[in-house]
Amino acid sequence: MSGYAWPPRSDDPGYRTYLFDQVAIDDLHRLEVAREHGAYKTLERALAEIKPEEITATVKSSGLRGRGGAGFPCGLKWTFMPKFDEPRPRFLAVNADESEPGTCKDRVLIRERPHLLIEGILLTTYAMQCRAAYIFIRGEYETEARVLQAAIHEAYANHLAGKNVLGSDFSVDIHLTRGAGAYICGEETGMMEALEGRRGHPRPKPPFPAAAGLWQKPTTVNNVETICNVPKIVEHGAEWYHEMGTEKSPGNVLAGISGHVKQPGVFEVPLGITARELIYDPKFGGGILGDRELKAFIPGGSSAGFLPASKLDVAMTHDDLKEAGTMLGTASVIALDETASIIRATRVIADFYHDESCGQCSQCREGTGWLAQILRRIEHGQGQPDDLDTLLDLCANMKGKTICVLSDAAAWPVELALEHFRSEFEQAIQRARPAVAMSSGQEL
Repeated sequence: MSGYAWPPRSDDPGYRTYLFDQVAIDDLHRLEVAREHGAYKTLERALAEIKPEEITATVKSSGLRGRGGAGFPCGLKWTFMPKFDEPRPRFLAVNADESEPGTCKDRVLIRERPHLLIEGILLTTYAMQCRAAYIFIRGEYETEARVLQAAIHEAYANHLAGKNVLGSDFSVDIHLTRGAGAYICGEETGMMEALEGRRGHPRPKPPFPAAAGLWQKPTTVNNVETICNVPKIVEHGAEWYHEMGTEKSPGNVLAGISGHVKQPGVFEVPLGITARELIYDPKFGGGILGDRELKAFIPGGSSAGFLPASKLDVAMTHDDLKEAGTMLGTASVIALDETASIIRATRVIADFYHDESCGQCSQCREGTGWLAQILRRIEHGQGQPDDLDTLLDLCANMKGKTICVLSDAAAWPVELALEHFRSEFEQAIQRARPAVAMSSGQEL
């Protein structure tokens, strides 16, 4: 299990794990073993003693922010659902379509602790009085889908899901749907389109999901990691949750570390930890391969873009990274050493977003292609003097003008690369000019 869970640090009594604290237990994915280690006890108490609105209030007070990328306050999102006297059925959509490059945290939770996720779903649906929960899982996650489906079957067989959960008046169904490998289905309305059996084309907003989501019924969308926080918050309370992390970004986060590090993996860490500690601490990334120098890092998945090594001490929180011009995103750190080409890395990301654009919006459909094309030209030594201005102009016209934020996500890494590493691009273009001139017979 190396790389998934580390014991609390003896030199820091405030550090604790509650998502990965049990992943070393054999067969924890089986209901019998999970219940031996406390699974569903919080649900039992909640159904017997706690009102739905009290759970929502506790989660809201905890300050839990969404772990899917946007960082929106979870409890506040729940309050957007209609009042309980609203006659329409309401649904929970669980986003397990983990496709952001560099991100694989939800995969670990699903595979190792499926019953923690199910208990979180049950508490969440109870809090909002949802009729059903729909889990949309990434199509490539075959093993995880099998593990989760088996856990759902166990839950039904033991009256933990379905009609009259644990003998209470609360009933809820849980459905698992597998995706087909489209990144765009990670966008909440694109996911809902796919769940309804159509192509994953994002919907214009408004209306927002809480008003008209799945089948035009009130729907809340939460990420897997977000929901897995709920049982512990309900069990221990909001004050306990605030003992970890920071005031505005409380709790722990699952940080993925990949790229040119000695120990890639997924680690549970308190929000507020620095990228330097994540990359260099022997308990986490363990430093750069070959003891080379760090050139750049991505703090939160590919759309967060590149930061230079000089930003290593920025705290990994939503607000601190926003001030640094980027975002926490999925807290997936990708390290690039001194031998890496920022131009090539930026082009690879641009290719990804061009491939994954659904094509609905011209700014995204055409803009992502032009970004990839110009970056490839620069990478291959054919850059032109006005290419950098053209890239920035493209980015400006791609942001804030489309149905979803995929276009923005494609533009951000290019803008950050040019902000922090512009000289590398300029040098590549300068080196290309003699070759271009000679091939065209021009005088220099």
